[in-house]
Amino acid sequence: MKKLSARRRHPLAALVVLLFALAVTGGLYAAFAPADKAQADDTAQSLAIEEGKKLYSVGCASCHGTGGQGTPDGPSLVGVGSAAVDFQVGTGRMPAQQPGAQVPKKPEVYTQAEIDQLSAYISSLGAGPVTPTKEQYDPQGADIAEGGELFRTNCAQCHNFAGKGGALTGGKYAPELDDVQPKHIYEAMLTGPQQMPSFPDTVLGEKEKKDIIAYLHTVNSKDSASPGGFELGGLGPVSEGLFGWIFGMGVMIVAAIWVAARTAKAKKS
Repeated sequence: MKKLSARRRHPLAALVVLLFALAVTGGLYAAFAPADKAQADDTAQSLAIEEGKKLYSVGCASCHGTGGQGTPDGPSLVGVGSAAVDFQVGTGRMPAQQPGAQVPKKPEVYTQAEIDQLSAYISSLGAGPVTPTKEQYDPQGADIAEGGELFRTNCAQCHNFAGKGGALTGGKYAPELDDVQPKHIYEAMLTGPQQMPSFPDTVLGEKEKKDIIAYLHTVNSKDSASPGGFELGGLGPVSEGLFGWIFGMGVMIVAAIWVAARTAKAKKS
């Protein structure tokens, strides 16, 4: 007993006990931690990056550089994030068919699985905006009226108040938004493709983005009737004013000429 008590009072006793406790804790964690799942996730991510790099080398490297550093024909992709890749490739804008003032939307070349692999590789080059989940962009239950206010304040200057698009300078344009998937609308606001400014969550929060998506879905729905009657293409007050001026004033002029002619004829008789 005296020997045991002496050992307990030894200066290194506390350190020995601490090291023993850490060893036991580490052993228990290693035994019960879900290492297989974590290892499987890492393996799947590594495979996605590897496959994405192969796809990138074939379809993207000629413009964006072998390491995504950019060339005179294409910007750098370092730090653009998976959301930008999912938008550009998912809407068919990339790979681009030919250079021009603006790359148009077209049928997509890659499957969604291949897009995910490309996104994984581009994301490995540098952190950036992440592809949103369905919960983030699903407009179910969003505030449509608030979305209309936000859209008219931030987006209507280019896209028209109903998302019908509009012309910009230098041959560029704001595209129509009536057939764009909610995920791609969210990604466009998040990343700011081409001439569009970006609206990160610090500027427009997740709820506000969902409200805008709900508004666009409502005004462009085929089941949504125009409350003002014939919408004239939804191009806004300029087209409506032009229509009223040409046809309205034209009818009034024709009517005035007809009345004058009848009056003159009556006087002669």
